[in-house]
Amino acid sequence: MAKVLITGIAGGFGKPTALALLERGHTVAGSVRRCEGRNADTVAELEAAGARIVAMDVTDAASTEAGVAQAIAALGGLDVLFNNAGIGAYGIQELMSPEDMGHVFDVNVTGVQRVMRAALPLMRAQARGTVLYTSSLIGRIATPFYGTYSASKWALEAIVECYRTELSGFGIESCIIEPGAMPTAFFDGMVTPNDPDREAGYGDFAQAPAMSATGLAQMLDATPAQRPERVAEAVLALLDMPFGLKPFRTVVDHTGVGPEIIRYNDVLHDVTRTVLTSFGIERMLDLNT
Repeated sequence: MAKVLITGIAGGFGKPTALALLERGHTVAGSVRRCEGRNADTVAELEAAGARIVAMDVTDAASTEAGVAQAIAALGGLDVLFNNAGIGAYGIQELMSPEDMGHVFDVNVTGVQRVMRAALPLMRAQARGTVLYTSSLIGRIATPFYGTYSASKWALEAIVECYRTELSGFGIESCIIEPGAMPTAFFDGMVTPNDPDREAGYGDFAQAPAMSATGLAQMLDATPAQRPERVAEAVLALLDMPFGLKPFRTVVDHTGVGPEIIRYNDVLHDVTRTVLTSFGIERMLDLNT
C-alpha cells in the first residue's frame, strides 16, 4: 500500500480520490488552504475516514515547505504525490486583469513548482516515487472564455514534460490526468473578470460567456457518467499498474471530446520520442509506456 499526498484534497477531485484510496488501504495525507470555514465539514469527513490533513497555501513557499514536511511526517514517508490543487478562470480574455491572470498561474503552475521543490529531495533520495498531476482537456486545446485557465494548464503540461525526463533517472515516474469538465464546486470558485468599462465595448457579445456556461451545465446534467469519481477511478487504475509502465497521459472524459484529445496526445508522444531520439536521449522517456 502506498503513502499518498494529495494537494487540494477538499476539492472536487481530491475528496473522492482520497476516499477511494483510503478504502483500498492506502495511507493518505492531504492539504487544504484553510481547515476552517467552507472546508470544515469536508476536512472532518476526510479525517474521520483516516486522512491526515495539513493546512498549506501553495502560493507561499514557507507554507508549502512546512505543509509537505508535516504531511511526510504524518505518512511516515512518501510514495505518491498527487498535484491536484488548482483554481479556474472564466471570461472574455481581454477583460481578465494581469493581476488575476497572475494569481491563476501562481496557483496552477508556480504552486506545483513549490510543492515539487518541497517533496522531490525525499523522492530522489529514496530513488523511487510516482507523481500525478491534474491537468485538463483544455490543457491540450483552447476554447473560448477559458484562455487564462487553459494557458495555465498548457504551462503545467510543459513543466511536467520536463519533470518526466529529468526525474526518470532518479526512479520517479510522472503521470498527467486530463479530465473534461466535471460538475464540481470548482466552477463556484472561478476567477472572473471585473472590468465593466472594457466589457461595455463588447456589446451583446459580453453575454456570451454566461450563455456558454449555461450550455455547459445543461450538458453535464445530461451526461451522468461525467462525474469527479471518474478521476478517482483513474488514479486507482494508475496506481494498480506496474511501476514504470504507466501511461504518461490519461484522459478522463465521457462527453465525446476525449477520443480527439487521445489522438492528439498519441501524435505528440510520437513526436516527442522522435525528437529525443535524434538527440540520443530517448532513454529519458523509459519510465512511461
